[in-house]
Amino acid sequence: MYILIELIGIFFFAVAGSLMAARRGFDLLGSAFLGGVCGLGGGVVRDLILNQSPATFAHPIYFIPPVLAALCVYAFTPSVQKLHRLVQLFDAAGLGLFCVTGTLKALENDFNPVTAVLLGVITSVGGGLMRDVISNVTPDLFNPRDIYALAAMVGAALTAVVWHLGIMNVAVGAGIAGLAFAIRVASIRFGWSVPLAAGHWHRPNPTPPASDGPQRHF
Repeated sequence: MYILIELIGIFFFAVAGSLMAARRGFDLLGSAFLGGVCGLGGGVVRDLILNQSPATFAHPIYFIPPVLAALCVYAFTPSVQKLHRLVQLFDAAGLGLFCVTGTLKALENDFNPVTAVLLGVITSVGGGLMRDVISNVTPDLFNPRDIYALAAMVGAALTAVVWHLGIMNVAVGAGIAGLAFAIRVASIRFGWSVPLAAGHWHRPNPTPPASDGPQRHF
């Protein structure tokens, strides 16, 4: 069941990566590569932090979702104007699933709750970060106009709490993933954002408008 959930998460992320490839005008191989980076990148980073051989290379089945995603995008890609919103939607779905599976894997390897939550966040945002860097666009992780990592943090924290309460099961995990997905989508829909790194009192004053009168040069 764990592998099945992870494969679904990889597929959602891979679709987001392949949609980004279509948006940037990549070819089919580039689409499969970017989908693979997006779908598998976070899990590889997670396994390396856990000092394990990445599951991606131990089980070739993990490469199937990125290939399927590239073929689906090739066959059913809508107009380019709709691609950005679809990238965000599939990315949110993958983020919701991976913040749960990443946290669970850390907890199963006897990591403390705080570290497990951080690892869950890394798992869920790592692939998207790599995708955006390769595509030469501003990563959603650093976009001040919506929330990204915060949705993953909420899902990962709830996963850790539920795990320690001993009530984790497939339905509860799916509910947490759905909540993280809903937070991410709502942030896009309603423009929620995290405060900027510098408070408004630290920001420079806007440049006053130029005068219409004659300019003097000294």
